Amino acid sequence: MRPKLGAILVGVIALVVIAGLSLFVVDQRQNAIVFRLGEIVDIKTRPGLYFKVPVLDNVRYFDTRILTLDTAEPERFITSEKKNVLVDLFVKWRIVDVRQYYISVGGDEARAATRLAQTINSSLRDEFGNRTVHDVVSGERDKIMDLMREKANEDAGKIGVQVLDVRLKRVDLPQEVSESVYRRMEAERKRVANELRSTGSAESEKIRADADRQREVIIAGAYSEAQRVKGEGDAKAAAIYARAYEQNPEFYSYYRSLEAYRASLRNRGDMLVLDPSSEFFKYLKNPARTGK
Repeated sequence: MRPKLGAILVGVIALVVIAGLSLFVVDQRQNAIVFRLGEIVDIKTRPGLYFKVPVLDNVRYFDTRILTLDTAEPERFITSEKKNVLVDLFVKWRIVDVRQYYISVGGDEARAATRLAQTINSSLRDEFGNRTVHDVVSGERDKIMDLMREKANEDAGKIGVQVLDVRLKRVDLPQEVSESVYRRMEAERKRVANELRSTGSAESEKIRADADRQREVIIAGAYSEAQRVKGEGDAKAAAIYARAYEQNPEFYSYYRSLEAYRASLRNRGDMLVLDPSSEFFKYLKNPARTGK
């Protein structure tokens, strides 16, 4: 009984070992190449459980997720103006043809990244050499990135990868160039500021002159209106005086004489030198005349 149990146990262990050597799993994030004696015999691009020939076959896995190529240091390029610019960029890429990828670069991610970097670097030198600093910094930056993606993707297809995106993170001038550019920008801003101040001063003088003119016109109009109203008032007062005089000329003459006495003898120190028989004293000499 025991020999049979031992034989069964050995058989089960052998089956487990053979199954372990014959089965392999491909993850959804991977592609796999099956090699037999060093030659490619099959490509697995879908996730699942697969069989292989034990000992003769071996499997190599490749990551098909999106990978990033990021430059360690900014690269120096020359524009059409013969000015240096420093460019920092990154590339998004992934494996789409695992067989071609293995044949071209031996499945080495570093070699593939180097090939992409060389392609993009060469294309950027051509594009920057045909454009000005303004174009590469802001004017045609999006266009340059699209062209780089298309050119890099075309070359990347030869090694079985796809370039999804090329992004220029930063485009700067070297320090020595930046200082001169900033000084020129500062001078230009000052020129514009002075021009705006001069224009503003001229406009302010124009507004002030117009305001002064309107003020004079308003004052003249107000004076004219005041004189007209005053004239109308004087005319009405004269008419009232005339009607009052017509009603009692003697009383009116007496009243006006009193007004003259009050105005002439307002202060104690006032002195008048007149002939006693002067008409000025007629109501003082004969007050009874007021009764007439």
